[in-house]
Amino acid sequence: MDILVTYDVNTETAAGRKRLRKVAEICLAHGQRVQKSVFECSLNEMQLEVLKHALLHCIDEQSDSLRIYRLPQPRDRYLWTFGVQHDVDYHGPLIV
Repeated sequence: MDILVTYDVNTETAAGRKRLRKVAEICLAHGQRVQKSVFECSLNEMQLEVLKHALLHCIDEQSDSLRIYRLPQPRDRYLWTFGVQHDVDYHGPLIV
C-alpha cells in the first residue's frame, strides 16, 4: 500500500531539532522524501505498524504534529505533480 507521511516538529529547542532529524531518518528508512517534511512510502501492514511505532516513540505529542495517510489505488490516477519532481517511481522500470 502507498502511504503519505507528513510531520511538523517544533524546533524551538535543541531537543526539538534532534527529534526533527530523528523523524526524518525514520521516514527515510521507510520511503522517499518528496518535500521537506513529506514522505511517500510503499509498505505492507507490518512495515506500516513498525513505522507508526517508531514515529510515535520519537515525536512529542504536546508540541509536534504527525499525519499518516493511506493513498488510494491506482496511484497514477490520484497523483498530480507540478514543478520540480525529485522522487523515483520504484514500481516502474528502473534504468541505471
